[in-house]
Amino acid sequence: MADLVQWKTKSNRKPLIIKGAHQTGKTWLMKAFGAAYYENTAYISFYQNPRMHRLFEQGYSIEQLMLILE
Repeated sequence: MADLVQWKTKSNRKPLIIKGAHQTGKTWLMKAFGAAYYENTAYISFYQNPRMHRLFEQGYSIEQLMLILE
């Protein structure tokens, strides 16, 4: 969690990618981090939602993705 807080405070931070083995707490950590440090969060599971998986494969820009997700 401390590493995520450090990432959040950087003014020039890059997109966050969490990688790791299956069933090690990545999702739990991100949900807890979002709840503790942001007013609003969104959780999108590519595993449980093939439509979202296809959407991200299409190569939209961040701005386009945000409009689509809204």
